[in-house]
Amino acid sequence: MTLLILGVLLWILTHSFPVMMYPQRNKLIASIGENPYKGIFSLLILGAIALIIIGWRSIIPEFLYVLPAWSRHLGMLMVVIGFIFMAVSKKSRITYMVRHPQLMGVAFWALAHLMMNGENRSIVLFGGLAFWSILSIIMINRRDGAKPEAPEFASIGSEVGMVIGGVVVAGVVLYFHEYVSGIPLIGGAG
Repeated sequence: MTLLILGVLLWILTHSFPVMMYPQRNKLIASIGENPYKGIFSLLILGAIALIIIGWRSIIPEFLYVLPAWSRHLGMLMVVIGFIFMAVSKKSRITYMVRHPQLMGVAFWALAHLMMNGENRSIVLFGGLAFWSILSIIMINRRDGAKPEAPEFASIGSEVGMVIGGVVVAGVVLYFHEYVSGIPLIGGAG
């Protein structure tokens, strides 16, 4: 469990630095340069992902709660909505309505996984990611102030393409879920 917790904390702290310590981030970029900053950021995120995967796979799950069977269907729908949010661009009407669709997508995805998986490792991973995404939305809104003016939106065709792209990515993730998490969703017990 320690590796999983460390991975989730590294993810949260690394992503929270530019959100909560924006002036310090800008000073760091000014002193070392943008590309080295991005390189360090990327290495920290890759390290977090490695710790999360190794930690996840090393834990024998212990169920703490089981929700009713219908919640699984709602959870799967929330995952698809989460991927749609993650696929939209800055010029999307969805982005204007939701303001931070990628973070909202992570929140939907994480909360759906908490609904469908009531075991210890899921609570640590998905609870941590839900906490991070919701806190980030609040902190970015506080930092950036009022919602910006409506931009020139993408064409309806582009918007439909973004939604289809999110659904396709959700389908690909569904298919390969077993290879990433060790848990089959197609043809498996769940």
